[in-house]
Amino acid sequence: MSDLPRKAVTRTVKLAALPLGFAGRTALGLGKRIGGRPAEKIAAELQQRTAEQLFATLGQLKGGAMKLGQALSVFESALPEQIAGPYRAALTKLQEAAPPLPVTSVHAALAERLGEDWRDLFEEFEDKPAAAASIGQVHRAVWHDGREVAVKVQYPGAGEALLSDLTQLGRFAKLLGPLVPGMDIKPLITELRDRVSEELDYGLEARAQGEHAREFAGDADVAVPDVVHHGDQVLVTEWLEGVPLSEVIAHGTREQRDRAGQLLARFLFSGVARTGLLHADPHPGNFRLLTEGSPDGPPEKWRLGVLDFGTVDRLPRGLPVEIGTALRLALEGDAAAVHELLRSEGFVKPGIELDPEAVLDYLVPIIEPAQVDEFTFTRDWLRAQAARIADPRSPAYQLARQLNLPPSYLLIHRVTMSTIGVLCQLGATVRLREEMEAWVPGFAPSAHSRDTSA
Repeated sequence: MSDLPRKAVTRTVKLAALPLGFAGRTALGLGKRIGGRPAEKIAAELQQRTAEQLFATLGQLKGGAMKLGQALSVFESALPEQIAGPYRAALTKLQEAAPPLPVTSVHAALAERLGEDWRDLFEEFEDKPAAAASIGQVHRAVWHDGREVAVKVQYPGAGEALLSDLTQLGRFAKLLGPLVPGMDIKPLITELRDRVSEELDYGLEARAQGEHAREFAGDADVAVPDVVHHGDQVLVTEWLEGVPLSEVIAHGTREQRDRAGQLLARFLFSGVARTGLLHADPHPGNFRLLTEGSPDGPPEKWRLGVLDFGTVDRLPRGLPVEIGTALRLALEGDAAAVHELLRSEGFVKPGIELDPEAVLDYLVPIIEPAQVDEFTFTRDWLRAQAARIADPRSPAYQLARQLNLPPSYLLIHRVTMSTIGVLCQLGATVRLREEMEAWVPGFAPSAHSRDTSA
């Protein structure tokens, strides 16, 4: 058995079968409707089969195909329920697991990257992986000094597979559009491709994780496991025991969901302010809730464990002060000032004329969570926002088509939207404005603002 289906022709055939399968099922559905079967029942069956094919293929291929699946998974809250239902279980599977490498391949990779005597580094090493993701899998082990550790092993051929997948997926990005209606998938694929080299470099990941671990050491709300050892395509970090965020999404109580949501929002804004690095892969598989050995205890004592620093945005001064300023001005209703700031930052291109009041009308519903002391994020709210922007008959759709997203803001935008997607999956009630006033430069009134740009 090979480590990855690495040959370009093999992977291309598997990926190319996805849009062909979508088209075939659509034709089949039309035939069944002509034959008299109810349209709603046929649509549900088509969605189920599409989900099964899509995520079976993405999970099998790992690489860039699975990376796209994980990136899309945080947006399922925006889908209409009749579409989201069949996808939800399949999406969740991608967040935590993928078909593992054979044990012989794992041992060979460790021998190549840590030396033939690699077993001497460990008191124990579990051959069965504890988790698997797009470019590597994680094994639980005990380091030679007695510490429990996570050993992340990069799949052989992962770089080639990532680039091959994302290039192929980019060619038929428009055909993948129905997966998340109203979302342009091609820029997402382009951005993922641009980040490949960073994610493959475990040295960069080790430095980013180490900086977070030092900054959040002893923190009451956030925990980041420290780096124990790293080498070429192998990363050893302290083991982090906790409840996966996906389990809280699926089964958590109201109090547990709210605590998880508050911690997630806190990390989104405080992490970049405190480290100058934005954790840029906020899907549920990368978070654990640390319950101090008491999963049924009071959630207010829980901490958020954060994993996987392979993709970060380097923002040494924290989030741009222009973001916080624009949001504050929008909440104050200063349409002219918001429009001018967006134009100066490149969100409105030269030669494009927009009505400032229309721009404000477009923004205010999106920033509703920051208007109030606490806000309950729901799937219905996110679906309403997505529908408003995706409907070609809506003024919001027409205006959105004229706005521009500057490259320097692309990753910030995706991380923010992804985090909002997870908050909606949680259905959490969060004091978002409190976190923004504390950590986002320019958002709070000047007398109370914490300006990290100084």
